[in-house]
Amino acid sequence: MTGLLWEYVGYDPAEERLRESLCTLGNGRFATRGALPECTADAVHYPGTYAAGCYDRLTSEVAGRRIGNEDMVNLPNWLPLRFRPAGHDWLTPDTVPVGDHLLALHLDPGVLERRTRYPLADGGALLVRQLRLVHMGDPHLAALRTDFTAEDFTGTLEVEAALDGGVTNSGVTRYRDLDGRHLTDVRAGGTAPGPAWLSCRTRTSGIGVALASRLTAGAPVSDAPEGHRAVQRLLLDLTPGRRVTVDKTVALHTTHDPAVGDPLCAAVDRAAAAPPFDDLLASHTTAWEQLWRRAELDVPGDRILRLHLFHMLQTLSPHTADLDVGVPARGLHGEAYRGHVFWDELFVLPYLNLHFPEVSRALLHYRHRRLDAACHAARETGRRGALYPWQSGSDGREETQEMHLNPRSGRWLPDHSRLQRHVGSAVAYNVWQYCEASGDLDFLHTEGAEMLLQIARFWADSARYDERLGRHRIRGVVGPDEYHDAYPDAPGPGLDDNTYTNVTASWVLARALDLLRTLPEPRARELTEGLGLEPDEPARWEEVSRTLHVPFHDGVISQFEGYGDLAELDWDGYRERYGDIRRLDRILEAEGDTVNRYKASKQADVLMLGHLFSPAELQRLFARLGHRLDEDTWHATVDHYLHRTSHGSTLSGLVHGWILARARRAGAWSFVQETLRGDVADVQGGTTGEGIHLGAMAGTLDLVQRCLTGLETRDGMLWLDPVPLPELSSYGFSLRYQGHWGVHLRLRSGLLETAVPASSGRPPIDIRLPDRVVRVGPGERVRMALPD
Repeated sequence: MTGLLWEYVGYDPAEERLRESLCTLGNGRFATRGALPECTADAVHYPGTYAAGCYDRLTSEVAGRRIGNEDMVNLPNWLPLRFRPAGHDWLTPDTVPVGDHLLALHLDPGVLERRTRYPLADGGALLVRQLRLVHMGDPHLAALRTDFTAEDFTGTLEVEAALDGGVTNSGVTRYRDLDGRHLTDVRAGGTAPGPAWLSCRTRTSGIGVALASRLTAGAPVSDAPEGHRAVQRLLLDLTPGRRVTVDKTVALHTTHDPAVGDPLCAAVDRAAAAPPFDDLLASHTTAWEQLWRRAELDVPGDRILRLHLFHMLQTLSPHTADLDVGVPARGLHGEAYRGHVFWDELFVLPYLNLHFPEVSRALLHYRHRRLDAACHAARETGRRGALYPWQSGSDGREETQEMHLNPRSGRWLPDHSRLQRHVGSAVAYNVWQYCEASGDLDFLHTEGAEMLLQIARFWADSARYDERLGRHRIRGVVGPDEYHDAYPDAPGPGLDDNTYTNVTASWVLARALDLLRTLPEPRARELTEGLGLEPDEPARWEEVSRTLHVPFHDGVISQFEGYGDLAELDWDGYRERYGDIRRLDRILEAEGDTVNRYKASKQADVLMLGHLFSPAELQRLFARLGHRLDEDTWHATVDHYLHRTSHGSTLSGLVHGWILARARRAGAWSFVQETLRGDVADVQGGTTGEGIHLGAMAGTLDLVQRCLTGLETRDGMLWLDPVPLPELSSYGFSLRYQGHWGVHLRLRSGLLETAVPASSGRPPIDIRLPDRVVRVGPGERVRMALPD
């Protein structure tokens, strides 16, 4: 195989969970962690397979309370394939010290390779080479090829392949006291030489799951079902230097699959009819080649960006467009955050919009299908409009945990993060950005309009006028920071006038008014009637959008009202005592203190505004709210929070790097590098083993695509205002923009090169630079000098 490799040399039990996450293979419909097939779930290994949108809800006893949690389900394990010389114990790297061990992720074809040399007790060794794929062309197939080669011994090798339905959700240590037994009614069977099969269902959601496995080798295969396992066995005669191959081809279906009646019949038929491994590998490689062309990103020498793009495409591929799913914050790579959907789509969709708009649209459909649930949640708080949950799962209800465990203190504590109501603004932002990039007016005028207007209604109804300030205020929320969820010594949770919340609410209201003004009259009438919009609501939206309170202190923008009254933290002292203080909240709670007392943030909060909006648009937003946001005030605000943020989230370094890069400030590249290393170096201290941080990964791609280029899609044009970053002097990418496929942009040495592929009937693209507009037609290539 050729192309970019991501390699791990040698066996290190302490690193296995991290490697398993980063070697996950998927196709947008399901994914499987990179665990070794001969190893079972234990303190070292955690094989896991997850299907997008497959959730189940269980109730557990937590700190004396009965609490329900919905989880993305760990499905039956299709990987198991173990082996041993006849009469000996099964071989694993935990029971037999391995001489050589290599795990190699081939990014271009999407294949995981492992090579291991097992020394044997009687002399000689067994060489094991495996190739694994989760098929990107047929999203229901996976395959595992295993080559066995005897070295200096002759004998019989016992091989056992299985489908294991005895798995649980136990991949996150702090969740292990919760009920994780999501599978029931497990049945297994098979009739050699046909496929072995296993079926089950989830306990409360009732999702039917079926797998079938076809084992191909140069020896007879026997079936031996064992309760919750479908087992196939064979004996191989090995002689020195002769390679013997076993191919395992697996089909996975669920009752969520479109156009499938019985998932068990579908899985058995698909496994039986699947092509041989070599043909599967060829068609899988072709599917990946097509994806890479659409998502082209050329940044010389940066392997990590390619790895990030690889994992994003495995989680959200064109196959995702057929499903009713959102963006799982930790990918399909593990069980952290229970597979829930947060606001991370805010960092993911901007990239997808310009490469796979059909996937973006599907992800927004997920939000629209849950609009009724969001409207119900708003009514429960006494407000009109739509209140989207901070964490979403299968049906749109609030899935945020009510209690969370502090591993440092061992205490279960109330979780108030559901008060992050700014998630609604993220949904609205994604609707607007998708429509600007794709030109999809049909979506904007239908589902998009319904979401945008209902979110605007919620913000207008949440704002209360304060006579003393002469301003509207939004009280009782939590901002992106997450460390601050209450005022010191307050009887209840919530903060007033979080700046990020209020400014983005103003933006939503302004966009809703723009939409009402531009909708076709018949559609505007339908929406007014269907949503029950009152005649005075637009006027109130206009007023609230201009009068929401934005607090300031000491010449900088305050994170929330009262932030300036908090105490300063002894940052140097805490770093000296604890070293890594990213999770400062846990450190302080374990000391009997609370981060609510200090000017200390987990991640970017106010500064998130500079991530979402260009400097010019941010100035316009503040002007709408009656404030002049000059460069000095913004730079002072950046410096203020830069020195008071612990970066307890992988998103924090991304946003800070983005802000500094756009401001042409020193230090930008160090934050970018921190984000690039976030998962590969597991900088958050063990969290990557529980699943990748998809938002941060996608954000690094978007940083190259939009931040460094100053790329905006608005007013029917591509706006570009590149910033020079000495560490990244040349880069290029292709994008899909309003019906044009493969538009290529390359920047280097003050020069922008744009090429628009030939396309019959498509209009030219207008590119807006800071000093001029350049029109590039289909089939044209234009080189433009950039202003200093």
